[in-house]
Amino acid sequence: MSITTRAAVVESGGAPFTLSDVVLDDPAPHEAVVRLVAAGLCHTDLGVASGGLPFPLPGVLGHEGAGVVESVGPAVTGVAPGDHVVLSFTSCGDCRNCRGGHPAYCATWLPLNLIGGRRADGTGTLSRDGEPLGGHFFGQSSFAERALVDQRSLVKVDPGVPLASIAPLGCGVQTGVGAVWNVLKPATGSTVVVLGAGAVGLSAVMAAALTPATTIIAVDRVAERLQLAKELGATHTVDASTVTPVEAVAEITGGQGADGVVETTGNTAVLRQGVDALAARGTLVVVGAPPFGSEVALDVNGLLGGKRVVGLTLGDSETQAFIPALVELVKEGRLPLDRLIGTYPFADIDRAVRDMTEGRTIKPVLLF
Repeated sequence: MSITTRAAVVESGGAPFTLSDVVLDDPAPHEAVVRLVAAGLCHTDLGVASGGLPFPLPGVLGHEGAGVVESVGPAVTGVAPGDHVVLSFTSCGDCRNCRGGHPAYCATWLPLNLIGGRRADGTGTLSRDGEPLGGHFFGQSSFAERALVDQRSLVKVDPGVPLASIAPLGCGVQTGVGAVWNVLKPATGSTVVVLGAGAVGLSAVMAAALTPATTIIAVDRVAERLQLAKELGATHTVDASTVTPVEAVAEITGGQGADGVVETTGNTAVLRQGVDALAARGTLVVVGAPPFGSEVALDVNGLLGGKRVVGLTLGDSETQAFIPALVELVKEGRLPLDRLIGTYPFADIDRAVRDMTEGRTIKPVLLF
């Protein structure tokens, strides 16, 4: 039976979020209805809302949901009504990368999550006044009081942890943490540099502080964010408005350079600086996403010392194991996400967008 719910609809590229009644389609066998308690706001949501990606609008975005399962389809396993869940990306579950434990590189990741707006079979999940809306965003479209969620987006979590404190795990936090844990895997005594101290970058700083890395360098232009990075585990901070990261990293490391760099800004000039700051055999992880088609020039001879540049989606995480582990760290106080989060009533979503865009809030979380 279809359900009417309140959602934040983006009517067209560049338009604001507008609260509107929408209708959820009848759940498919592999879907669940989730009552949202909280949803993080991510730069990916803003990029799609601006019209920067070919997601079908009008539509409902949101991909860092957290809530309570209300009902499940007959093919859903692992969760039941009443369970607390964090919502993350979806995947086909059957391609080579999914079977190999790398669902973030699913063969159908883009249409299933970012640009399709519909289920894999082409059917829609949302409508308004009888007209279809873009939905199924990351398998969830969680900027709504209730969402129709693909089973592979559902991650059961400890009901003792407040959902508002862990909603960002679905995308931004697992991306930053995964860049460090799943790609860099810092060795004892190594140096990790994080370019950009937003939600993803600060998550990477916190993750690096839980590894054997002994030098953790946060780079940004905002003094308050650099101070927060230091409180969250950075051993050094660099104000990029006064010195280049290459010069600063060379000075801090005695000319050796960084063993690992996490680039979160999406600025190609910053990416180039990150590559130049690497030590021999060092690795740079590209997390920030500039506009499609962006290119960066690299010194080829500079790469011959064994430098690696690795692209990353969603931390290369296997969500069913990774997210519950992060929840446990939040519960224990070892991953203090509360330092990043500012909460807003769902009706104030546009204020949350402004505060995020203007840098007043690192990670807005909407409360339903």
